[in-house]
Amino acid sequence: MGALIVIVVLLILFWVVLIRPQRRRTHEQTELIHSLEEGDQIVSAGGLYGVVKEIEGDTLHVEIADGLVVRMARNAVVGFVEEDEEPDELPEGGDTSVSIENGSG
Repeated sequence: MGALIVIVVLLILFWVVLIRPQRRRTHEQTELIHSLEEGDQIVSAGGLYGVVKEIEGDTLHVEIADGLVVRMARNAVVGFVEEDEEPDELPEGGDTSVSIENGSG
């Protein structure tokens, strides 16, 4: 009888710790995807920031730069962009080079 109680307690703990939070996250993601509207600033699963220009069913047309509109799956959206999350603009001159040093001399 004691072993049965331990199994039941472990199953309840498993439910509370793993299954319930995952269902909540899934529900929140579904709500986010269905609440998308034109003009929303979003971030995709691939890390692209953009503005929704048009919605066609499960496809979004997202402007990621001035005049550059890409098609994106609606399910690829992971969140809305908050004002403080927008990526920094390139410094004057647009230098994007990166210096990488390896440890071998």
